[in-house]
Formats: sequence, structure tokens, C-alpha cells
Amino acid sequence: MPERLLFFLLVLPFAGSIATALLWRTAARSLPAWLSGLVALATTILTALYYPSVTAGKVVRHEVQWVPEIGLNFTLRMDGFAWLFAMLVTVIGFLVVVYARYYISAEDPIPRFFAFLLAFMGSMLGVVLSGNLILLSIFWELTSIFSFLLIGYWYHNANARDGARMALTITGTGGFCLLVGVILLGHIAGSYDLDVVLSAGDVVRAHPLYLPTLILILIGALTKSAQFPFHFWLPNAMAAPTPVSAYLHSATMVKAGVFLLARLWPTLSGTFEWFWLLGLAGITSLVLGAYFAIFQRDLKGLLAYSTISHLGLIVTLLSLGSPLAAVAAIFHMVNHATFKASLFMAAGIIDHETGTRDMQKLSGLYRFMPHTATLAMVACAAMAGVPLLNGFLSKEMFFAEAVETHADSILDRALPYIATIYGAFSVTYSIRFIHTVFFGPPPSDIPNPHPHEPPRWMRFPVEFLVLACLIVGIVPSMSIGPFLSTAVVSVLGTDMPQYSLAVWHGVTLPLLMSVVAMVGGTILYSALQKYLSHCEDGPPIFRHLRGQRIFERILVTVSWKWARWVEANLGTRRLQPQLRLVAGFSFLAAAVPLYLAGFDAKLPPLAQVDPAFAMIWVIGMVSAVSAALLAKYHRVAALVLLGGSGVVTCITFAWLSAPDLAITQLVVEIVTTVLLLLGLRWLPKRIGKIDESTALAARLRRLRDFALAVICGAGMSILAYAVMMQPVPDTIANYFLDNAYTQGGGKNVVNVILVDFRGFDTMGEITVLGIVALTVFALLRRFRPAPESIGTTEQQELQDAFDKAQPDRKPGDTVRDYLLVPSVVMQWMFPVIITFAIYLFLRGHDLPGGGFAGGITMAIAFLLQYLGGGTRWAEDRLRILPLRWIALGLLIAVATGVGSWFFGYPFLTSHSQYLELPLIGKIPTASALLFDLGVFSLVVGATVLILIAIAHQSIRTYRIRTEPKPEDT
Repeated sequence: MPERLLFFLLVLPFAGSIATALLWRTAARSLPAWLSGLVALATTILTALYYPSVTAGKVVRHEVQWVPEIGLNFTLRMDGFAWLFAMLVTVIGFLVVVYARYYISAEDPIPRFFAFLLAFMGSMLGVVLSGNLILLSIFWELTSIFSFLLIGYWYHNANARDGARMALTITGTGGFCLLVGVILLGHIAGSYDLDVVLSAGDVVRAHPLYLPTLILILIGALTKSAQFPFHFWLPNAMAAPTPVSAYLHSATMVKAGVFLLARLWPTLSGTFEWFWLLGLAGITSLVLGAYFAIFQRDLKGLLAYSTISHLGLIVTLLSLGSPLAAVAAIFHMVNHATFKASLFMAAGIIDHETGTRDMQKLSGLYRFMPHTATLAMVACAAMAGVPLLNGFLSKEMFFAEAVETHADSILDRALPYIATIYGAFSVTYSIRFIHTVFFGPPPSDIPNPHPHEPPRWMRFPVEFLVLACLIVGIVPSMSIGPFLSTAVVSVLGTDMPQYSLAVWHGVTLPLLMSVVAMVGGTILYSALQKYLSHCEDGPPIFRHLRGQRIFERILVTVSWKWARWVEANLGTRRLQPQLRLVAGFSFLAAAVPLYLAGFDAKLPPLAQVDPAFAMIWVIGMVSAVSAALLAKYHRVAALVLLGGSGVVTCITFAWLSAPDLAITQLVVEIVTTVLLLLGLRWLPKRIGKIDESTALAARLRRLRDFALAVICGAGMSILAYAVMMQPVPDTIANYFLDNAYTQGGGKNVVNVILVDFRGFDTMGEITVLGIVALTVFALLRRFRPAPESIGTTEQQELQDAFDKAQPDRKPGDTVRDYLLVPSVVMQWMFPVIITFAIYLFLRGHDLPGGGFAGGITMAIAFLLQYLGGGTRWAEDRLRILPLRWIALGLLIAVATGVGSWFFGYPFLTSHSQYLELPLIGKIPTASALLFDLGVFSLVVGATVLILIAIAHQSIRTYRIRTEPKPEDT
């Protein structure tokens, strides 16, 4: 199979998710299911076709350069282990889509559900196929986000919202720890490439940072796989739709943690710390999960705790550090996903047909649903480890490893007894599932008193998975043997142990342990049967010790007590004290380290200062100080003076031969000054005269703020001057001067740096600009101005009187008559400014200009139309749609970067050449021009969006609050 198809395999679920999300909500119920099913099936087939390419330890890699200088590349890697997991993700994903077609109600937003499901499938495939640790962390977080959306799919349900929030909080925190851990791991190994990390086991284990790296990675893995002490989020996630539980909480998401542990097993395992940290978490989850499962009333609650227990079994096996234990762990990952997904689907069928999952209300369903009951009983038997089923084989391998000596410690010697107790508990809750739900008298207290078999294709996924349990259990060597061997070789490499998947190994100690567990579990259920039929939800002893309560208590403590204390002692709702704290702490954060490091700033001699340049800066400083002094009562004058200091900055750029920066500074100064001027209209009026004591306190506050501003400004100036005076190697400047034209295709070195050499930084900056514009727009939509600012202004009152005297006037003429000559000039300037903006954009690669300056200039054209004609007049004649400008700009910028991948170059690599045009001749072109077009579009959209947000304040209808009359009171 071609290596590049790995990228298509990863993108296909995300593309299907977007296509499904775009379907209209009222679309036919089958359309989103059919589309999602076809995508999942295509992904499954494509994954299966890769099997010949990964046998015998071979690895398929597809690498796209991202930031190769620091080892960050978009690397996809498929070996036997990744292939086996990818097959689990895609096959069970396809079956869940088929099942969900009949489970999800037609009243629910069906396209949204399948869009989230496919996006999660793509995220999980990203975790499995990532060949770079940082890329793995990104997809790891995406699985948490989409699981949050799927768990909270029924957002009208409080339990679903709480469960989704808890799952995101726990797994998101673990994901952050994992990111820090893999950064440390990559630092130790010298690379983030997975192949390099897997081959650096000896270096990693001997490094001083091994223990903190191990702890951080284990936190990430254990939180994702719901292991003790982070196990409590999984039972609370059972408020999700059953297809979500069958997919995320049995086969995929909770398997991501153990997948990562097995993936990094060659690098991190085999140490004392690995054995104890992982072993304690696994054994505790193994026993407690099985014990809690026995006493659950909810079917999905029982299956959730049993999932915690089985994942604890896998973690325990991986902690042993034995190659044979790793084989058993990988084998049980597959087996558990098979029987647990079928059991969740069976539980969903029972809930779908009876209306309840309460086992104290369910009984005797075998006579109503014999086919479903038979399937569920076989799956429960596999979960309990009954012979001739797949669960029996991996459980026997676990028992065999439990009796072996690995670390010769108390934990290792106690493991055979713990394993037997776990086996007995698993038999107990499996028998309870079967006996309570399917046998006994007919149910009498259920919402739907006439249950029946589900639709044929709703039962098909359960049948398929149960059949797999039987085939693997009866003929394991022929069915799962080759695939398991392929996966194990890719994890263990040359350290491959001898193992057998035979059903019968004779009378051995593991077999006797199984017999004891089955007999003990049966006896335990018989003893507890009467108690379980009337008990409360939750196990004895630990009934009131719930992780959810601990989690909520921690949240309350952090968000209520600690945060309230910080807010009460350090917080304020006034902007001025907040800015004072930010400025003061920022100054200390910069000054203290510099002082301790012996910082010495040498000021320039006065003889080297140009008098004309110094005079310009004196004017700028006077303007800035005057603006600060006048800001209290004369805002417009302060804004004009502040603009004057901006003009001085613009002149400085021109003086220092930086025309690009001068042009950008000038157009930005124009836009910001006008937007701030428009915003001043809605600010509250300043208080007039105040008494002497208050006036003195106000003067002292202003003096303190002025001193703080001077100190911070002087400190920043000295630091900036000291940095700029440092000797810089000529090679940096010469590199850009020598390569701007040959590699970037442009003579304007500044613009080539922005859109080519540092295009990744520019993409981040325009993304932030778009987010800021959206944030400002959202805030201003909810903004309500001060009551004294809502009334009609004096100029508007005069204009209204003039309008009443001329009843034949047209709507929208008010502002144009008030500003008749300027409005006409502004209209005439519109095409001129648009042409000039395009001119600035097109010349930016070779002459001063570019996308940013051109975008701001075009935004000025729209700004003048709003100023000259008013909001209604402008929007009646101009259809701007700034959100589309922003989206189009980001799309063009990203597409330009991705396009270089198709030619085998790193992200955002540009290409330049000469084009021959008729009647014009040769003209230089560069692909960076497209990226600059994205910058241009986003800047226009972001600026105009802020303008519209401010302008719409003038056409809103506000209700002015009045004091109630005495008689009304």
C-alpha cells in the first residue's frame, strides 16, 4: 500500500464528519447514518489493506515536514500494533454506526451525533498512527474534546452535562501532564520521533529525569483509561447514549491509555518505579472495579466498573515488565473490546425495548427477547472467562503470569491471590447480569411492559462481535494468532517470547485458579442474591466513598473558597486597579531577574543623538504625557494627542529606513483612532466637581499611576535599547538579504520574512487577530452603554427638528445632510481607496506594502462609508459579511501551507517563478502571495467586524431606566 494513503486514512473520518455536520437537521434519519457508515466502512477496508505491509515487523511511515529544525514533523506510522488497534477503531466504529442508526431517536439532532462520532474516530486513529510524540498529544486532546461532546450529547440531561464536564476535566488534566511528559521524553531521547524514542530505552531509564517523565506520562495514561485513583469519571459518563458507551468506553477511548503504555513499553518498562507505580494502580483498579461492579443496579454502571477492572488487568500485566505479560496485555485489549462492546450494545437494546436499565426492575426477559438474551449470555461468559470463549484465553495468560516471579516483592507474591479474587468477582457480576435480567418472573414495573426483539440490523453488530468471541475462543491460533503475532513483534521486537494460544494446556495451576474463581464466584452470587435484589446502589463499606463527591468537593474548594479568597483580597471589578497590578507585577518580573544577573544598560552619548530626531521624540513624549493628563476629562483631546505620538512612531520608522513599518503604523493609527473615537460615544460621563478630600485622594492616585507609568515605560525603553545595542552577527541580516529574492521570490525583505521565512508566526498572529475580533464582537453584542449615553445628542436633536420641517425626506439622509460635503467626498474616495489597497497588496512582495497594510487600507474604505452615510445607509448599499472574510482568510492561509506538502516540502514552503502574460510579458509570482492574500482577507474581516459591532450600538433600541414613582412603589 502507498505510504501517502496513511494521510488519506486519517483525513477520511474528519472529512466525513464535516460532510455529516453540514447536513440539514431535518434530513432523513438514514442519510447521516448511511454517510457515516460508508465512511467508516471505507476506513475499515483501507486499514485492512495495509496488513501485508506491516507483517514481520515492517513499518509503514509517511512523514510531512512541519518544523524540521526542532524535530516537529507530521509523521504517520503504522506497524503491526498500530494496525491491530486501527482495525479495532474502524471495525467497531462501523458496527456502532449501524447500531446507532436504530438507537438514536429521530427527534435528536442526528447529523450532529454522527459528525461527533466520526470526528472521534479520526482523533483515535490519529493517536494510534502518530509517529511523533507531539502529534500524538494533539490527537490525544482531540479525543478528550470529542468525547466531551459525545457524552454531553443529550445536553438537556443534567447527568450528561455533569458526566461530560467531569470526563473532560480529568482527561484534559491528564492530557496536559502527558504533553509535559512527552516533551521531557523527547528531550531525553534527543528526538520526538517515535522510532528514535522506542530505540532509546537504556538512555531514558538511566536519565535523572526518568522518574518525573514516567509519573507525568502515567498520569496521562491512567486518567484516559479510568484507572485508580482517576477511575470515577467513567461510571459518571454512562449518561451518554449507549452507542457512545459501546464505542468510547469499551473499545477506543479508554483503550488509549493502555495503548500508550504498551506503545512506550520498550522505553519505560523494566524499572522498580514502573513496577510499583503501575502495579499499584492496576491491581487496585482490578479488584475495586470488579467489587464495585457486583453491587451496581444500573446495567451500564455494572459494565462501566467491569471495564475499569479489565483495564486494571491490562495495566497490571504491563507493569510486570515481562515480554509474555505484554503479549497477554495486548491479547486482552482485543478480547475485552470485543465482548464489552457487544455487552454495551445488548444493554442498550434492553434499555431501548424496556425503557429502563435498573436490574431490580428487570427480570425474565429471555421469554421476550430470546435471541438478544442468548447473545448477551455468551458475551457475559466471555467476560467471566468461561472456556471456549476469547476472554478465557487472555485470563489464563494473566493467571500464568501472576504465578511467575517478576520483582520478588510483596506485591508480586500477593498477585496470584489477588488474581483469583478478581476472577471470582468477575464471575459474580457476570452471573448477576445473566440471572437477574433474563431469568425469573416477567417484569412488572417497567416503562414498556411489552418488550420484544429489536430490528434485525440493530442486533447485527452484537451478533458479529459475539461470533468473534466464539471463533477466537475455539480456534485462536487460526483466527487471531497471526494478527496478534504481528502486533507483538512490533512492540517487543527481538525480545519475542514463546507463547501458545492453545485452548488446552493440561491441568495447570492457572487452570485450577480459574476453577476456583468460577466456583467461588458462583457461591458468592448465591450468597448475595437476596441482598442484591433489594440493596441500594453501591457496594457495602465504600457506598458513601464516591469519587464523584471527592471531585465535586475539590472543585468547590478551588472555585469557591480559594478563588473567592483571591478575588476578595486581590481582585477588583475596576479596570484601573487591574491594570496597576498587571503593570506592577510585569515590571518586577522583568526587573528582579535583570538585577540579579547584573544588568547594566549603557545609555548613548549625547554627541551621537541627532537633534532633529531627538526633537521628534520629545514631541511624541509630550503628546503621550499630555494625553495621559487629559484622559480624565478631555477624552477627545487625549485621543488626538495619543494619535500624535503614533504619528511620531510612524516618522521614526521612516527615519530609520523602515517604510513597510511606517505604512503599517500609519494605517493602523488611522483605524484605531477612529474606532476609539466611535467608542467614546458610549462611555459614561465623568463626575463633575468633587469635595476637597476626595480631590486630594484622586490627585494622589493619579500621581501614583503616573509614577508607575513612567517607571514601566523607562524600564521598557532601557531594556529595548540595551537589546538593540547588543552585537548581532551579520550572518542573520545577510542571510535574509541574500536569500529573500532567490528563495522567497521578493525584493521586499521585510514582507518576505513575514510571509515566507516566518510565515508560521504570521499565521499564528492572524489567527489571534481573528479570535480577538470575534471576542470584541461578542462582548459588544452584550454591551449596554451608560444610561446618560443612550439619549439623543445635541446635534441629533437639531437634525431631528430639521427633519420634521421637511417631511418629504428619504430615510438615511439625516447623517448625509449633517455631513453633506464630507459624505460626498467619502463616497468618491471609496473606489480610490479600494484601488490603493489592492495596489499596496500586489506590490508588497517587492516594494513597501503587503497584505496587512492593504487589508487595513481597504477597511478604511468601509470605515469612511459608515462615517459618511451612517450605519443603515452603509449596510443598505454594502454587503460586507466580515465573518466570511475572516474564514476565507484563514482557509487561504492554511491551504497555502498545506499545498507545499503535496510537493514534498515543509509546511508553508513557498515557490516563486516568472509567468509569461500576453501583452505584459514576464512578471514575478510567488506562492507566498496567496498566503498574503489570506492575511489581507482576514485583516479586512477582523477590522470591519469590530467596526460593525460599534456601529450597531447607534441603531439599537435601549430602554432607559427611570426611577419608580412613589405611588408605584
